[in-house]
Amino acid sequence: MFPPLKNDLILRAATTEHTERAPVWVMRQAGRYLPEFRELRDKYEFFQICQDPELATQVTLQPIDRYPDLIDAAIIFSDILVIPQAMGMEVLMNPGPVFTKPLSVPEDVQGLQTDRVTERLQYVYDAITLARTRLAGRVPLIGFCGAPWTLMSYMIEGGASKTLQKSKTWLFKYPDQSKALLQLITTACIDFLVGQVEAGAQLLQVFDSNGGDLAQHDFAQFSLPYVAQIAERVRGQLRERGLASVPMILFAKGASPALAATANYDVVGLDWTVDPRDSSIPRDVALQGSLDPVVLYGGRDAIEREVKRMCAEFRTARPSTSWIANLGHGITPGVDPEDLKWFFECVHKYSNVETNHG
Repeated sequence: MFPPLKNDLILRAATTEHTERAPVWVMRQAGRYLPEFRELRDKYEFFQICQDPELATQVTLQPIDRYPDLIDAAIIFSDILVIPQAMGMEVLMNPGPVFTKPLSVPEDVQGLQTDRVTERLQYVYDAITLARTRLAGRVPLIGFCGAPWTLMSYMIEGGASKTLQKSKTWLFKYPDQSKALLQLITTACIDFLVGQVEAGAQLLQVFDSNGGDLAQHDFAQFSLPYVAQIAERVRGQLRERGLASVPMILFAKGASPALAATANYDVVGLDWTVDPRDSSIPRDVALQGSLDPVVLYGGRDAIEREVKRMCAEFRTARPSTSWIANLGHGITPGVDPEDLKWFFECVHKYSNVETNHG
């Protein structure tokens, strides 16, 4: 159905195979730092692009076309908040996400549309199938969703929040109702990810961007069981449908990577505050990360120096297997595309096994 894959580096690294160099991609690699993306955004609203498979495919391929032979994966252009939208919540992008009517009390959950959620996300599946076809086997395609806790926090806060005061209050004041909401979201995430693999996604990433805002014991109660359930049930449903399993990445920003590793994903994404050599991280899990995105503003010497250091640390952490190079969070809009190109080139150079024995 799809063209044969020419570059499987990231698929091998995600299953802890040894690779000749670290595969590399960056979160938000199809985004506002690219002039070709900004040109499209001048004509269309953010969610218009997400909901139009042709436009979403164009944007997905922009970094792959701009940096041929430098990026080892594409990620479908979408947003973690498409699930709350599919549950009937209105989300505007202005410029960050704004919910017009966030959840304020547990009774509000009754108003969510929890049946046929994934049917309302058919446009994502269509975009994945189109993007996978247009990629023509150049690199694998990553599908994704937000983690239940991160989605719940947005649905209650009504947008980004530094303190997460409203959503964390729910956890302490309404723990049972919070768990019921988390389970509703989890079920939607599982169906959504399975649908993405059916449509052509070759890896999956779950973004728990707000995972680090919880104390470890709260993360263990209100995030970990749900992301673990996603990994288990997605694999189970793929088996039941006769589909091959795909590698799964958990990026729980700011959360303990040792704790995140217990969720049983193939890959644990690290942010820039974590040393990959941390001995508490199990050795049998692949790693992804983790340059501070702000390094990309520091000039070429700084980018090269920091990439060299990062590669040495990951090589020490995983001497006999590979790892996936990435930023420790998404690329930010002010980055010069030429500086990102230099980042990719430095990863190719300094993660190369042949030229970096020491």
